[in-house]
Amino acid sequence: MKRVMTLFGVVCTLGISIAVYAKDKADGMESMMQHHQMGSTTDHRTSLHLPEQMKARQLANMRSHLDAVRNIIGLMASGKFDAASDTAHQKLGLTPEMKKMCNMFENDDFRSMGLAFHKSADKLGDELKTGDMKRSLAALHNTVSSCVQCHATFRQ
Repeated sequence: MKRVMTLFGVVCTLGISIAVYAKDKADGMESMMQHHQMGSTTDHRTSLHLPEQMKARQLANMRSHLDAVRNIIGLMASGKFDAASDTAHQKLGLTPEMKKMCNMFENDDFRSMGLAFHKSADKLGDELKTGDMKRSLAALHNTVSSCVQCHATFRQ
């Protein structure tokens, strides 16, 4: 029962994060930021000034990451820690493709945050391999915190 309640809390927290951070329309993000900043009309996040094609690719990539996190949570809830570990490493980890993609960005801070996110996902994969729910949840928290920090710092 404790495991179910813990996972329920994670899913709820992730759901709130999705609702707040996964908006792909500038006006939706602007509205959220205005509310968060208590009426301020300025979005203080750093723009990456991405061309439209790169913006679309980055949004698709972030949605893919979010789907991977959703899958990891489902696998954890089913006790399938090895499969969750594989998903973390393959879909979120610092694969050669992800490293290449991160290194394409000119903004050093964004690039560093991206690389740190992917490294945290590899640590998540390692913790999931242990089958320890508490350690796995702590690692998942760390990985999702990377997402939240990046979305709070940057905008497209």
